[in-house]
Amino acid sequence: MWRVRARGRRVRHHGVPNKTEAAYAQHLKLLQQAGEVEWYAYEAVKLRLAPKTFLTVDFFLMLANGDLEAHEVKGFMEEDARVKLKVAAALYPFTFKLVRLVDRAWNITEVGGE
Repeated sequence: MWRVRARGRRVRHHGVPNKTEAAYAQHLKLLQQAGEVEWYAYEAVKLRLAPKTFLTVDFFLMLANGDLEAHEVKGFMEEDARVKLKVAAALYPFTFKLVRLVDRAWNITEVGGE
């Protein structure tokens, strides 16, 4: 479900994945069945970055070895989202990864908190 915000930007309701996020959820389900991912949840974690500034992580997951990762799925990334992701990576002790679908393959890169 979409709504329109200032500047004509479309914003979707939280809790409802877009097509790319839904496809990535299917990918995570396969990784879970293969034993690589122990657990994952969609939009289950909201991180405070600064007063009145938050990042709701697209997918929070626990790998089979117990490591926690935050995966942010993007088709197009605006500068504010890039900054939020880098700030979150600097503040929190999880591995943050940027996930993109490129030529029908998942491109997953680790985000550093410089």
